[in-house]
Amino acid sequence: MEEKLEKLTAELLAKNPQMSVGRARVWVELLWSDFESTAAKAGYAYRGAEYTENLVRQLIASYGDKLHVFAGRNPKYAHFLDASDDMLQ
Repeated sequence: MEEKLEKLTAELLAKNPQMSVGRARVWVELLWSDFESTAAKAGYAYRGAEYTENLVRQLIASYGDKLHVFAGRNPKYAHFLDASDDMLQ
């Protein structure tokens, strides 16, 4: 699992170099957990880590370069991202 998260974090950093390493990791973890919890609440069967990994990868490809803008507008996620480090690659 850790390897998948690190790989997705690297993909997000490649798509959005304005983002710090810590913030990218937090975004990957938020996207992953948000999808899994939403699917579970909706009653869908668990499809596995590979399915979630592919979905997060698609989200990164589509929206990765805009995530830093979204964070500033959505208080639901802002407090998670304030706690991450600001080290760049």
